[in-house]
Amino acid sequence: MDHPLSSTVKVLAFDVFGTVVDWHGSIVREMAQRHPQVDGDAFARAWRAGYRPAMARVMNGELGWTRIDELHRMILDEILPQFGLGGLGEAQRQEINRVWHRLAPWPDSLEGVTRLKRRFTVCTLSNGNLGLLTNMAKRSGLPWDCVLSAEVFRAYKPDPAAYLGVAKVFDLAPQEVMLVAAHHDDLAAARGCGLRTAYVERRTEFGPAHPKDVSPQPGNDLHCTSIVHVAETLGC
Repeated sequence: MDHPLSSTVKVLAFDVFGTVVDWHGSIVREMAQRHPQVDGDAFARAWRAGYRPAMARVMNGELGWTRIDELHRMILDEILPQFGLGGLGEAQRQEINRVWHRLAPWPDSLEGVTRLKRRFTVCTLSNGNLGLLTNMAKRSGLPWDCVLSAEVFRAYKPDPAAYLGVAKVFDLAPQEVMLVAAHHDDLAAARGCGLRTAYVERRTEFGPAHPKDVSPQPGNDLHCTSIVHVAETLGC
């Protein structure tokens, strides 16, 4: 039986890093191939830890508009010496930085998004830049109808301009858009803008040794164990 939201929601907008793709596992695997002497788990988490502070420098005006590719590179240059890689040359640094373009989907992502696409418009709503998101989708076969990014709106989540921007792109009311994400703060910001929300459990987003608390929290329309589960719940 269809979920009541199936007849009112028109667009499913997906957070990408952590929700659709496994950034931690992907970085760990690449570091094991390129620099096996490095603790890939610690490296991946250190790189990701710089993400919010770097975005905050843009959001508070310290930096002008800066794409995530450039912010990732700033963080990378800061952490390389901590892991004994301060001597890497420019070409090597560029190649490592592009790991974010090569992140692998979680095992359920392709099936889940494909099933949802049959009934809804499916798009990204990520802080990743357009080139990054497009390269990632091309490489892994993610079947987005549209790639939307903070770069389009010149506003990083949780700025309301990002969430409301999706509704404006498709000429919809906010409640006709549902954000699908594995992060409660992202979902709370979307709800504050009138969007519907679906939480997806990604217990091992930060690696098997650092499990997340994925307990249900109030406010979300859906709480699902996977993107396939989202599809099943919405009758796809």
